[in-house]
Amino acid sequence: MDPRTANSTWHIELQRARVRAGLSQRELASRLGMTQAHISRIEGGLVDPRLSTVVEIARAVGSIPMLIPRRALPAVLGVLRDFEGSGIRGRRPSAVELLVADNEEGDR
Repeated sequence: MDPRTANSTWHIELQRARVRAGLSQRELASRLGMTQAHISRIEGGLVDPRLSTVVEIARAVGSIPMLIPRRALPAVLGVLRDFEGSGIRGRRPSAVELLVADNEEGDR
């Protein structure tokens, strides 16, 4: 994700995370007690959900929402790009997995 467009494309990342988790919109909606139509509107950028809703969705698809200082964003995106398609269960690793991987390498 380009740091200049991060504010306008977060909903696309949410959709990608759902797809990586192997969930349909209907399955995700069912897990969260929402309608499929509402999930569709969120992923389409047509509604501005509450932060608590974004957190719920992120957790349901195995992601962790976090605030990243703007000046650190290029470095964080670079690390994620390095892991893109790296074989970690065929998806981008979570922040926790990145930290664990760093610790495991240091233990060797």
